[in-house]
Amino acid sequence: MLHHIVLMDPDGPEALAAIKAAMPILAAVCDALPGASGFTHGPNRDFEGKSARYTYGFSVHFTDRAAHLAYEQHPDHIRAGGMLVAACRGGHDGIFVADLEV
Repeated sequence: MLHHIVLMDPDGPEALAAIKAAMPILAAVCDALPGASGFTHGPNRDFEGKSARYTYGFSVHFTDRAAHLAYEQHPDHIRAGGMLVAACRGGHDGIFVADLEV
């Protein structure tokens, strides 16, 4: 199983609104794809003081890499990903992604 974790550095309050607007799109992709489950999103509270730059994030579980690839290639994921890149400080550089094999 893969746990896909994405943290974002919004480029201002309007950008945070754009990031939040992308969340239902990503949730719908996950709901539609076999092998995807547990989509969640919300503000990063950074209780340990190690990721303050990334103020918002989401995560989703995939049964395997094939399910993750189907998600990556889905047109709505590509559209929502573009929204996230446009909303983050530095574009792609304002997004941190980790894929944990669990």
